[in-house]
Amino acid sequence: MSAIDELRERLGEIGDLSRAAALLAWDERTMMPPAGGEARSEQLATLAKVRHEMFCDDEVGRLLEAARAELPDADAEPGADVDADLVRVVSRDWEKARRVPSELRAEMARAESVGEQAWVEAKRASDYSLLLPHLERNVELARRYADCYEGFENFSHPYDPLLDEYEPEMSTERMRSLLGELRDGLVPLVEQAAAADSGAQDGAPGDGRRRSGSAEDCLRGEFPIEDQRELVAELIGEMPFPEGGWRLDPTEHPFAITIGQGDVRLTTRYERGNLGMALFSAMHEAGHGLYESGQDPALARTPLCKPRSLGLHESQSRLWENWVARGAPFLERLLPRLRDRFAAGFGDVTAAQLLRDANRIERSLIRIEADEVTYNLHILIRFELELMIFDDGSGGGLELKDLPEAWNARYRDYLGLDVPDDARGVLQDVHWSGGAFGYFPTYSLGNVIAGQLWLAAEREIGDLGERIAAGDLAALGEWLREHVHRHGRRLSPAQILERAGCGELSVEPLLDHLRAKAAAAD
Repeated sequence: MSAIDELRERLGEIGDLSRAAALLAWDERTMMPPAGGEARSEQLATLAKVRHEMFCDDEVGRLLEAARAELPDADAEPGADVDADLVRVVSRDWEKARRVPSELRAEMARAESVGEQAWVEAKRASDYSLLLPHLERNVELARRYADCYEGFENFSHPYDPLLDEYEPEMSTERMRSLLGELRDGLVPLVEQAAAADSGAQDGAPGDGRRRSGSAEDCLRGEFPIEDQRELVAELIGEMPFPEGGWRLDPTEHPFAITIGQGDVRLTTRYERGNLGMALFSAMHEAGHGLYESGQDPALARTPLCKPRSLGLHESQSRLWENWVARGAPFLERLLPRLRDRFAAGFGDVTAAQLLRDANRIERSLIRIEADEVTYNLHILIRFELELMIFDDGSGGGLELKDLPEAWNARYRDYLGLDVPDDARGVLQDVHWSGGAFGYFPTYSLGNVIAGQLWLAAEREIGDLGERIAAGDLAALGEWLREHVHRHGRRLSPAQILERAGCGELSVEPLLDHLRAKAAAAD
């Protein structure tokens, strides 16, 4: 057996263990009985330790060197040769992984699982103190993890190793600059929206939502859960997934996860009084699932069959949620179905009203319910708090016991809202409880990339809006599969954008898109 074949087999076994862990994580968040939490955390910790030890082994390094020597062109341009790409990408992975002790990896996996379970109870009780000790443990472990990379590949900020886990090639300073550009473009739009609703009454007591004028929102009302389930499943079934390659389940915090080729697990959250929650979160997660199901089958069971960056991954979910599902062509086709299923709520609703309500600009407390214009301010708040938690010595540190106060202050300053309780404040997201520090800024990066990809797809497809209005989602799906999905980790985000006709990373397409939405809302 050649060295490259041996390497592929070794990596395939490690990948199989990763997919098994993914299945356990999916089950933990959807099907597992509450009493199974302690055992599940140990199972995930064991798998993390075994995978880490297998990958960090000296034999993997030997196989990488031998495989590199076998290649006709080991320095081939990215995307030119699968084996050269595999050796290049895995070599960096291996160098990184060897810096982290396997015991630390196991502890991190255990703490992540325990923390997520504690978060569910803390959020239910709206009591930050129930999560605090678990969050302190996660931060301690994240700091130990970051310390493993002192002097590695131009890491200059304690946050760099954490961000690199989700967004390789993106430094803390570059991300800070990018989000700063986005913030500067958004501030006038948010001020405009604030002025428009300054005379409006608050929404339901304590929900932190400002409604423009007194007009009712047609997506809020009384929507039986079973009818929502059927509608959402029908809509996801029309998206360009491989037949029989997905399933949809309810969860507290929506996510998507891929167990293997042909096995994409999607989730959403159903609220009886808010149809938009299930509808748009399902379209969002389906975008993630399409990305992973669209990767080249030749990459299966290799580390190349993964997302290269979460920013690129998030661009797919945001594109399907916001540019497609909240767009006029999609909503006009959706309206007759809403009238059929929810006659009382949509019998007199016009296409223009549905479009307005699906794109309503309103300052709100909950990130996953936020409109497109204010959404990135939610991300900026989290990013700034993370930088304070992992202070680089500049004096802006933040004690975890003070996190709710700092959170609430920023919501007052950035969105003009008072946070009524922890559940609608610092406990609303699952990420920190699962140790996912460095994750949040990739959401805004995804919005930026989605804006660029949408313009490129419109330009190349030509009649994209007409196709969507006719129910043809395959044209967009095929374009994204060809230009983004199939590459896996073979190309960097910058290379993918360049080859898709997007040019360099730029916030302007997103800001233009949001300015148009803000103008339409006036």
